[in-house]
Amino acid sequence: MSQEHRQLLRAMFDAAVGAASPAICLPPHLAKIALPKGRTVVVGAGKAAASMAAAVEAHWNGPLEGLVVTRYEHGAPTKHIEVIEASHPVPDAAGREAAKRILQKVQGLSEGDLVLALISGGGSALMALPAEGVTLEEKQAVNKALLKSGANISEMNCVRKHLSAIKGGRLARAAAPARVVALMISDVPNDDLSVIASGPTVPDPTTRQDALAVIAKYKIDAPAAVLAHLQESACETPKPGDAIFEKVQNILIATPQGSLDAAAAVAKAAGFTPCILGDLEGESRDVALVHAGIAKQIALHGQPFAPPVAIISGGETTVTVRGKGRGGRDAEFLLGLTLALEGFGGISAIACDTDGIDGSEDNAGAIMTADSFERAKKSGVDLKALFANNDAYTAFEKLGDLIVTKPTRTNVNDFRAILVPKPV
Repeated sequence: MSQEHRQLLRAMFDAAVGAASPAICLPPHLAKIALPKGRTVVVGAGKAAASMAAAVEAHWNGPLEGLVVTRYEHGAPTKHIEVIEASHPVPDAAGREAAKRILQKVQGLSEGDLVLALISGGGSALMALPAEGVTLEEKQAVNKALLKSGANISEMNCVRKHLSAIKGGRLARAAAPARVVALMISDVPNDDLSVIASGPTVPDPTTRQDALAVIAKYKIDAPAAVLAHLQESACETPKPGDAIFEKVQNILIATPQGSLDAAAAVAKAAGFTPCILGDLEGESRDVALVHAGIAKQIALHGQPFAPPVAIISGGETTVTVRGKGRGGRDAEFLLGLTLALEGFGGISAIACDTDGIDGSEDNAGAIMTADSFERAKKSGVDLKALFANNDAYTAFEKLGDLIVTKPTRTNVNDFRAILVPKPV
């Protein structure tokens, strides 16, 4: 049964990723976009940008040109749209140059032209063009500190927008008076368009004061030039109601919920009642404890559903790094769950990032079988010590339970599933 559950968990993850594949989800939306009288300029940023560009080339019925930027090793073959690869999650010079060229491509267009923007998660770090007066190195320093602080994606992107020359609606401002249609793959809670890749084509409801509050909240040691920039009113982003957005259309083509629904269908077909918890935030280890509590309640008392049940959730948890180990938020969650359950009730689970990269490692995530805790104990793998050192990667590597997919070229954030079987 352990092997059967392992295969089911992997099939659920594959279904979640497949539902957000640009080759599947993009063409129906592209078909509804009217061809312009003038040029079609394609720009984009994110982990799915290259695969989205390839899908556009395969299905667009007119001439086009353009440039997108994606993460290293996330490229895809294209003929007319140039693909540049850059660093994520910490921006680099390649991302800066790509963002600069993207901004140049949309400037000087006419009302008869169309800007087709392909936006997906990861675009905020990949399209890194610092605002005037801020260097790339200073932006990198703030980004690294935020990643380690435990700040959530909305908080990080609030700061990023106000340090950028292209995000927070500024790409749309640069493209005016051309028509702008943004096709977006969501990787954020509640599908907040202004947060996806820091909303380059979306009005920004946050303020520079909000950005300063995030820096203060997490005690970020920001460079003096960054703090000085955020004190200036000129750094403020375009707001809702600004006339520049009258010819901008932002369209969601894939969402985390759609992927959770796809995974739920696989679980249901296998005889498990799906229990979708939705998009969740919080510390990975805290979210693990909550999931463990729900799993135990189902196993012991049949509440809120009688087993067999598949608990499914998405969203983006965070890890406040205190140790020196390896591992992203998904492996951290799964190790926390393993320790909380200790093999209870024959429960198994999977936690992976749908982009195929958990944090900065080479794995998408990991899998926990009903005997993971016992196997670790017998082989002398000290899970508690590894957990304390934020070293979940090593824990699952030693157990042979890492999941390596390579880049999926899409991104609807984390995927977690827990199988609670019928009592034997």
